Amino acid sequence: MERPIGMFDSGFGGLTVARAVIDLLPSEHLVYIGDTGRYPYGSKPSDLVRGYARELAWSLVDEHDVKLVVVACNTAAAAGLDDLRAELPVPMLDVVAPGAAALVEATTSGRIGVIGTVGTVASGAYLHAVQSAAAVAGLDVELCSAACPGFVEFVERGQVSGDEVTVLAERLLAPVRAVDVDALLLGCTHYPFLARVISDVMGPGVTLVSSADETAFAVHRLLEHLDLLRPGTDPGEHRFRSSGDIDRFRDLGARLLGPELNHTEAWSPS
Repeated sequence: MERPIGMFDSGFGGLTVARAVIDLLPSEHLVYIGDTGRYPYGSKPSDLVRGYARELAWSLVDEHDVKLVVVACNTAAAAGLDDLRAELPVPMLDVVAPGAAALVEATTSGRIGVIGTVGTVASGAYLHAVQSAAAVAGLDVELCSAACPGFVEFVERGQVSGDEVTVLAERLLAPVRAVDVDALLLGCTHYPFLARVISDVMGPGVTLVSSADETAFAVHRLLEHLDLLRPGTDPGEHRFRSSGDIDRFRDLGARLLGPELNHTEAWSPS
């Protein structure tokens, strides 16, 4: 199946998912849209975010004939995309369920945490996903959620370390540190870029869980199940598009993702 995998995010965060998919499935073609012209999504109303997600998903389908849409944005996924999932002519995956399952698997104490944008945490999407994953695993867990406004903006500026980031992390992570969690889900695809700071603040006894790798595994399983994997071993082609400043997206994105992002094009909302 020569058609590409389609993926979108509010900006740079979904590149963590793109990196995981490229590494796991190097033969697959990939088209990624970063909606940097309208980020951040975390503080925007859910209805508006759902509208953005619909526009991005249909652009991937109509303009690139993708075989699968990956919502590499926790805020968009948490806004509730069941209607979009039903109307798209291709399968759609998001990062919420794979991340929740990995978080439940990582804990030994049953005390777990999720951090995300204001919109993601307020939606309760991870609460429901974690409850479902725990039920399947037959485990009792206690979940503490904390919103981390400001993290996305630091990543989008390319500032992923330093005193400012550390001070903000100490303040925002205080609630999950107080309940002594042993596993923490980075419930925003931007947050893995801050993993070193977050790990330092949380301490060595806390396992950080990123949904990127788990989502890549889910992509592989679904494509295999539907017999949609691209045959052969030739390297896939990767296209990256941005609704914001192309040069900035290419420069910062290449530092975060790698050389694949040297080929960047403009994308404009309809």
